[in-house]
Amino acid sequence: MISADKLRRLPIATRMLASALVLTVLILPAAGALLSWNFREAVNTAFNERLESLLNVVIAGVSYDVRQDTLVTNRQLGDSRFDRVFSGWYWQVRDEGERVLTSRSLWDQRLAISHEPGMAFRTIIGPRDKQLRLLERDIRLPNLDEVLHVQVAASLDEVEAQVARFQTLLWLSLATLGGLLIVLTGLQIRWGLAPLRRIEQSLKAVEQGRQPAIETNLPRELARLADAINTVLDRDQRLMERGRTAAGNLAHALKTPVAVLGTLAERLPQEQQQAMAAELKRLDEAVRHHLARASAAGPVALGAEQELIVVLKPVVEGVRRLAGRRGLEFHSELNSGLRVRIDAQDLQEIVGNLLENAINWAKSFINLTGTVEGGWLVLSVSDDGPGMSPETRQQALSRGGKLDEAKSGSGLGLSIVTELVELHGGELRLDDSPEGGLRAEVILPLAQLRSGG
Repeated sequence: MISADKLRRLPIATRMLASALVLTVLILPAAGALLSWNFREAVNTAFNERLESLLNVVIAGVSYDVRQDTLVTNRQLGDSRFDRVFSGWYWQVRDEGERVLTSRSLWDQRLAISHEPGMAFRTIIGPRDKQLRLLERDIRLPNLDEVLHVQVAASLDEVEAQVARFQTLLWLSLATLGGLLIVLTGLQIRWGLAPLRRIEQSLKAVEQGRQPAIETNLPRELARLADAINTVLDRDQRLMERGRTAAGNLAHALKTPVAVLGTLAERLPQEQQQAMAAELKRLDEAVRHHLARASAAGPVALGAEQELIVVLKPVVEGVRRLAGRRGLEFHSELNSGLRVRIDAQDLQEIVGNLLENAINWAKSFINLTGTVEGGWLVLSVSDDGPGMSPETRQQALSRGGKLDEAKSGSGLGLSIVTELVELHGGELRLDDSPEGGLRAEVILPLAQLRSGG
C-alpha cells in the first residue's frame, strides 16, 4: 500500500501516466460494454423485424381448403433453411384441433403454443434442444370458425454468432486503441515535460558552476519561473559576496585595535597584564571563529569544480617551506585528475588548518594524501607527534578547543575545519596514525566532487 507521503512525492510524469492509465482502464471497458449492448439490441431488433416479416408472409399465404378440410399455403418464404430438416428455422400454423401446417424443416416435431393475446415474442427450446426466438399470432380465416395460431421460429445461434464476432473485433480494437492511447500519452507527457527537464538540467549546470543562470528560452509560464529563480540566485550571490567582503573588512578593522590593546596591556602591572592578555586572547579567538564561519557561508552548491592539486598548490608550497625551516620532512601525495566542487578558499582553510596543527606537533615528518575511496574524497594529514587521547580529540573538535595553551595557532583550527567540512556535507575524523601520531581525515561526499581526467 503506497502511503500518502509517497503519493505526494510521485514524479509529475508518473502521476500523468497513471491518471491516463486509470482513465483508459475505466473508460474503454465502459465504452466497450455500452457499444456491445447497443449492438446486441440492434441485432435483436433486426432479427425480430425479420421474424415479423416472415410471419406476415406465412399469414398471407395460408388458407383453408373446405373440400378437403385442411390448411394449405400458396407462398414460399424464399429461404431454403425452411426446407432443410431441423435447420433451426421453422414455421407452423395450427388450430385447436388436428389441423396443422408446418415447414418441412420442422419434420415431425411441433412448436409449443401459448395463448397470449396479440403478437408475442418468446424464447423456447426447439428441436435438438436449440434455443429459438419464436413469434406467434392468432388469426381467423373467413371460411373457418376456429382460431389459427401462426408461429415463426428461428435459432438464436445466428444472433449470438454476430454478437460474439462483433465483441471480438470490438475488444481487440479497444485493446489496440488503449495501447495506442497509453503510448501517445507517454509521448505527449515526455514532450510536454521536456521544458521542465531542461530547467532541471540547467539547474544542475548552475549547481556545478558550468553556467551562471538558468536558461530562460522556455515556454512563457516556465520562462517567468526561470526569471524569478535567476533573480533569487543573483540576489543571494550578491548577498553572500557582500557578507564575505564585510567579514574580511571586519577582520582588517579589528586587527589594529587588538594589536594596540595588546601593546598597551604590556605596560600594565603584571597582575592586570595577565588578566588583560587572557581577555584579549578570548576576544581574538571569538573574532577569528565568527569570521571563519562568515567566510565559510558562501555558495557551496553553486561552486564551480576545481582541480584539487591546483587549489592546494599554494598551501602545500607554504607548508613545505615552513616544515623545512623547522627541520620536518613533508610528503604530499595528491592524485592527479581529482576535481572537487568546493570554494577554493574553504578548501585551503581546511587543509591549511590541519597542516598547521600537524606542524605544531610533528617530531620529524608530516604526510598529506588525497584519494577517492568508495565514492568519497579522503584528504588525510598525519604526523608522528604524541597523538591524542579520545577525550582530547573530542575537546579539539569543540568550538574553541585547544591542544595545548603553550602552542600558538592551535586554538580554533580544528573546530573551524569541522564547521567548514560539515557545511560541505562532509565529516572530519581524528584517529591514530600508523607512526603513532595523529591522523586527521576530511571526508567529502561524491556529490561535491568527481574524478576526471
